[in-house]
Amino acid sequence: MASRFVDRAVIHLTAGDGGNGCASVHREKFKPLGGPDGGNGGNGGDVTLLVDANVHTLLDFHFRPHARAGNGKMGMGSNRNGAAGEGLEMKVPPGTVVFTEDGELVADLTNPGTRFVAAQGGRGGLGNAALASKARKAPGFALLGEPGESRNLVLELRSVADVGLLGFPSAGKSSLISVLSAAKPKIADYPFTTLVPNLGVITAGSSVFTMADVPGLIPGASEGRGLGLDFLRHIERCAVLVHVVDCATLEPGRDPLSDVDALEAELARYTPGLGGKLEERPRVVVLNKIDIPEAAELAEFVRPDLEARGLRVFEVSTASRKGLKELSFALAEVVEAYREAQPVLEPEKIVLHPLAIDDSGFTVERDPEEEGGFIVRGSRPERWIRQTNFANDEAVGYLADRLNRLGVEEALAKNGARPGSPVTIGDIQFEWQPSTPGVAVHLSGRGTDVRLERTDRVGASERKEARRIRRDGTGEDEDLVEEETAPSVDAELDDVWEDEEQAERDR
Repeated sequence: MASRFVDRAVIHLTAGDGGNGCASVHREKFKPLGGPDGGNGGNGGDVTLLVDANVHTLLDFHFRPHARAGNGKMGMGSNRNGAAGEGLEMKVPPGTVVFTEDGELVADLTNPGTRFVAAQGGRGGLGNAALASKARKAPGFALLGEPGESRNLVLELRSVADVGLLGFPSAGKSSLISVLSAAKPKIADYPFTTLVPNLGVITAGSSVFTMADVPGLIPGASEGRGLGLDFLRHIERCAVLVHVVDCATLEPGRDPLSDVDALEAELARYTPGLGGKLEERPRVVVLNKIDIPEAAELAEFVRPDLEARGLRVFEVSTASRKGLKELSFALAEVVEAYREAQPVLEPEKIVLHPLAIDDSGFTVERDPEEEGGFIVRGSRPERWIRQTNFANDEAVGYLADRLNRLGVEEALAKNGARPGSPVTIGDIQFEWQPSTPGVAVHLSGRGTDVRLERTDRVGASERKEARRIRRDGTGEDEDLVEEETAPSVDAELDDVWEDEEQAERDR
């Protein structure tokens, strides 16, 4: 089966998820509460595109468009961190351009060895050992790992060739490459055009340059007719464009001047995404097949008109190899001049962009779909939301402390938020209950937060005490007993502090 050339592919990438942190307490003989020792979760693997000179097509991505990196492992007790997820490396040919689905340029990969992280792996969550502090000595929670980035990207291959051959079907472009280089394209008197670009390496004296033909160019190609629109991208990087004109064609209504005019019109209408305007590139006209007497006469007739346009004209024959040496040295001269005119490529520099002094890192805006609601946007608040285990009250309280320190509560108040206003951060919506400024937060048991325990509901312990009193036959009313036995919030906080002080003495 013949190999296929694929120069455009849509890929679906998913980076690895970060592992969850571990909430663990060190325990050993005579030391039942030895402090938190939960390890951090491992980072998820990245999906990376690597430019490899041995790869020449995007065929692999055409048949396997989905790719996923490995997930990070969960942290464990005894301060054992989870292993990082295995990254995925995908090889692409030089000249690959990466776009989003909306057509936005993401990366231009030309030099072999270049690496581009197409999908970033999620960061692993911190374990409770890393979250311990003076105010929270034994956290009963850990942070969740972040999900890996998922992206749909479009890959386009734009051949990195110095010379681009343009011409109508059967003009002799493939034959010209075969006699000037070691390339062996399929050559025959086909009634249709070549279906894949051919690339050859040419040596002229001390100069070495590459040449590629662009098949499928016919009138209307820039508007999507035929295959021209698919292959016009391959000439965007060329230093010089060569019109290969068939002087021996027998098709009615065609001649060398009209062929050149038709191709120039298509180039003028085609707007490249890279490399500048094509009409500014140097032009060379090759009058081919002059081994035929009628073609040689026609070439002599049209040559003055082409030179009057400022074009360099060469008469060649791929069959007899006449004029090929002069053509190769002339192309080498133009290529060398183009290379010298290009700016010197410097190594890529790392650019740091510090945040502005007044940049808080988040924004607060009104929710258009929720009356009286607000939306908080920002990388840090949204990342904290993804890291929070909302089934753990202490983790929710820790999230509230982080948002308060960032200034989210103050910003909500300035924008008119009231207690109970719906606030959306990321995928989570909750009712905003501002913290009381200047009041210290009393810590409670592991996995709990007293700010989330303040409720008027009668708890199970109070109901149990009421049943015990009834069994003792005191005769008191149940509602009165429950009301008398329900402790106040201040009493709960006092009990919490007493329990913590006792735990500290026991340790």
